[in-house]
Amino acid sequence: MPKIVFLGAGSTVFAKNVLGDCLNVPSLRDAQIALVDIDGDRLRVSEVMLQNINRTLGASARISAHLAGDAENALRGADYVVNAIQVGGYEPATVIDFEIPKKYGLRQTIGDTLGIGGIFRALRTIPVMLDYCRIIERVAPGAWLLNYANPMAMLTGRV
Repeated sequence: MPKIVFLGAGSTVFAKNVLGDCLNVPSLRDAQIALVDIDGDRLRVSEVMLQNINRTLGASARISAHLAGDAENALRGADYVVNAIQVGGYEPATVIDFEIPKKYGLRQTIGDTLGIGGIFRALRTIPVMLDYCRIIERVAPGAWLLNYANPMAMLTGRV
């Protein structure tokens, strides 16, 4: 049975969409799914949501929830890791991504993928992603890392 780890599982909508789709795929219906987030309350909401989807679909996935401090245990033996983290949250981080450029006359329609707002977000997120990547190298070296976080190009590009 495959093991899927979802980083940033407190984002219940993203977790629902991605993992709900996974549970509809015959080869993933019995997956081991580990949810990881920094916020215990949001993590619990996502866990309950996914347990309900699992039950409703008649799937037999084994679902566990882990706070970010326990990420190494969650990632151990993973086949797939979905990254959906947002470092800094909406307030203050995302608001700052728009407000600082605006203060200096830079207008942007999307502040999480392009321009200075995207650079701000990348600078917050890359160090955290690298920490997760180091853990993955140790405990799940064969895992596929699938990025579902913005700024996607900056987080996955090569230097």
